[in-house]
Amino acid sequence: MRTYPPVGSLDALARHLCALPPSCGPVRLVAVDGHAGSGKTTFARHLAEALGGGPVLHTDDFATHEELFGWAGRLHSEVLAPLAKGTAARYAPYDWVERRFATARRRLDPAPVVLLEGVGSGRRAVRPRLARLLWMDLPAPDSWRRGQLRDGPELSAFWDGWLPAERAHFAADPSRPHAGTLVRQRKEGYEVLPGPAATDGNTPWPHTA
Repeated sequence: MRTYPPVGSLDALARHLCALPPSCGPVRLVAVDGHAGSGKTTFARHLAEALGGGPVLHTDDFATHEELFGWAGRLHSEVLAPLAKGTAARYAPYDWVERRFATARRRLDPAPVVLLEGVGSGRRAVRPRLARLLWMDLPAPDSWRRGQLRDGPELSAFWDGWLPAERAHFAADPSRPHAGTLVRQRKEGYEVLPGPAATDGNTPWPHTA
């Protein structure tokens, strides 16, 4: 039976995640999803620290300018499939300045908990490998406004293309209804709450060995 953490601290969430059954070979794969600008990267960094230095994988390393959300196949073949076998993953991250994949490959060893951070990280194609889906619970307009302020006017053209792509992705493949945990950023740290999958009775997805 799937269990969900009560309202609590980041440390309590980290302990809860470590106690979950492995979902991708020996790894507990945990997605940190949410709208662009919602604070996923910063939260994932803090959660990784609470986990004792767990690895963080970014979907931006697999997306490209031409395929903002077309990265699921690369993620599966380069990372998820090896981890599911208990072996190290090796992947070539995308360089957003050079607009090409790097020639040097990064190594990701199986760890008790691996965080997968990025918009759409809780998508349908990934959920069978997840031990938990966390959703950064900031409304889209507020997230996008914060992201655009962060990036500045030099990236306004990128945002012009990003916004309709994100809307289309979540319209076709929403993540929030499947989140077991909601994360809300407060002035002092984070508030961790049960998500829709815990409160609405959504059927849990089966883990893929």
